[in-house]
Amino acid sequence: MPKPHHYDVRVTWTGNTGTGTDSYRSYERAHDITAAGVPPILGSADPTFRGDPARWNPEQLLLAALSQCHMMSYLHQCAVNGVVVTSYVDDAAATMVVAGGGGHFTEAVLRPRIEIAEESMRERALALHGPARDACFIAASVNFPVHHEPSITVAGTA
Repeated sequence: MPKPHHYDVRVTWTGNTGTGTDSYRSYERAHDITAAGVPPILGSADPTFRGDPARWNPEQLLLAALSQCHMMSYLHQCAVNGVVVTSYVDDAAATMVVAGGGGHFTEAVLRPRIEIAEESMRERALALHGPARDACFIAASVNFPVHHEPSITVAGTA
């Protein structure tokens, strides 16, 4: 039987400039995202939609969640399969299209640059992206493709 996991966050709109939402341009898109025990995230809309470019927007947060989830799944796969990862950096990107007052993501591309301890681990390190992709809760929950373009280097080599 599946074991449910529950998550709680609070999103608080902080963008009332005094007149509420009396017009599209009269309010800020600023908000705080909070949860028990962690620092707040300052959020806004994408700057295209009158958001503050100095704050995180929902689209960035969705991409960050995809990247984080894959990284955590991948590191777990490596740990239980004898691949020693010494560094992991993902330059992830996603594309969203907007039409008719709505929009949707069309794809995300994760580009992790992974450093491993030994050359003998390279083939396994690449192969483990498959099981990591399958184990990623966030990727399994989206309705657009999440592609992976990993690169592997060995610690101490140029």
